[in-house]
Amino acid sequence: MTRHHDLDALRGTAMLLGIVLHAAMFLTPYSLWPVQDRWVATTAPGQNPYLHLVMTIHGFRMPVFFLISGFFTAMLWRSHGLGHLARHRLKRIGLPLLVCMVTIVPATNWLGGRSGSDPLYWLLSWLDGLAHLWFLWYLLLLAAALAVFVRLGGAFRSRLWWCLIPLTALPQLFMQEGGMGADGPGGRVLPPPELLGYYATFFFFGAFFFQRGFRVRRWWAASVPVALILLYPAALATLRPELVLGTKPAWALPLAVLLQISYSWLMCFGLMGLFRWIAGRERGWVRYLSDSSYWLYICHLPLVLLGQILLVDWPVSVHLKFMMLCGAVIAILLITYQFGVRHTPVGTALNGPRTRRARGTVAG
Repeated sequence: MTRHHDLDALRGTAMLLGIVLHAAMFLTPYSLWPVQDRWVATTAPGQNPYLHLVMTIHGFRMPVFFLISGFFTAMLWRSHGLGHLARHRLKRIGLPLLVCMVTIVPATNWLGGRSGSDPLYWLLSWLDGLAHLWFLWYLLLLAAALAVFVRLGGAFRSRLWWCLIPLTALPQLFMQEGGMGADGPGGRVLPPPELLGYYATFFFFGAFFFQRGFRVRRWWAASVPVALILLYPAALATLRPELVLGTKPAWALPLAVLLQISYSWLMCFGLMGLFRWIAGRERGWVRYLSDSSYWLYICHLPLVLLGQILLVDWPVSVHLKFMMLCGAVIAILLITYQFGVRHTPVGTALNGPRTRRARGTVAG
């Protein structure tokens, strides 16, 4: 298979942005987050840069990830067949998820303030939700759906697949949280239909994108500025129109949905074009971060929560707290990846086999 260095790098960046997003959460007025700095109560939401950082990232990060996942799932199917696709997804996604269900997930839930420390809790904690690893379960379900679709004779040749872009508005209409982008999965192991449907539009469009051999070549440079400068503030205004108009007219919700999905899709295409420009050829350090990002994302949330608990009462700038937290978590996990994961069976399960670097050669 051809290695798409640009999409690998973009997928890894989406993973790493998840660490940034979760590190910023204790500096936002999100009441369900278990740790919250006192600075939040004295800062107006509109003047809170971390709230805007979280919403900006959340509006595009998982759509980008699912689109690329659909692309690579279709590539596996076309290159090696459905049997290999099933084995690959069970090994790279199913097995890590199964292990994390009795390790990372209960540790995350426990640090998040949920009661339970006995062995039974650690075995069954995932019933309260898969924490930040919900997307692995969704990927397994969507890969299975693609396999069934192919078995039934489905293909990705028709131009009607472009309709997935406006079709994203349908599940977005049923989102309940009223924030930028999709709802969070909360504590639900069974995916809400609107949430699974939302990410399915991006996943299957990624498969269509691969099958048709498309590349983002033109107008991508305008997509990201338009999304960030025009669509993002417009979407925020329509989500809370009563702050501007004093009332909430009937047209506000459809317009907010249109602006949100436009933001998500423009960011997807714009970032694919950007990464094709800056990461189209292999660079050792970019590939290293792309490979390590899976491990970093899987393991980061317990460390982030622990760091927030330790930092929340420190009498220092919140900006320093945020930078310290991001830097410490990423540094710790990179060290564990390099010396305890990369060239071990764990690293093979996550990213495939890696060969140690020999003098004068490049590691595989």
